Amino acid sequence: MGARKRLAAEARKEKRQNVSIARLVNNSTSPRKTRLMADLIRGKNVEHALNILKYSKKESSEKIRKLLLSAIANWQAKNETARVEDSNLYVKEIQVDGGTMLKRLRTAPQGRGYRIRKRSNHITITVDSKIEITNQSIEE
Repeated sequence: MGARKRLAAEARKEKRQNVSIARLVNNSTSPRKTRLMADLIRGKNVEHALNILKYSKKESSEKIRKLLLSAIANWQAKNETARVEDSNLYVKEIQVDGGTMLKRLRTAPQGRGYRIRKRSNHITITVDSKIEITNQSIEE
């Protein structure tokens, strides 16, 4: 690898140091229903987002809540010296993309068949810290 590519890769890696990502693939709810919950927590503080998801009645809220907890755990594994409570984490980005579709047929009048598309989605959550965190141990 050339020096320029190596320096660019190191810069990207350094920029993503405080960011952690969690993905859920082939979630069995439709993307349209899941985006309703994703829009509620986008840009919110992590504690506030967890409360929104905990008290929501939507089916996708529980799956997004577990995924958000996974993203927080990933962030904690990356930044072992920092505390989650002090770091002011927020949901930087959440994406809900369409996944695979199961195609089924439902019987219809006069010998026809109507197509049913059972949709799924992929959810990606990115969690970031609003304050700058260093990897040096904090002496208290």
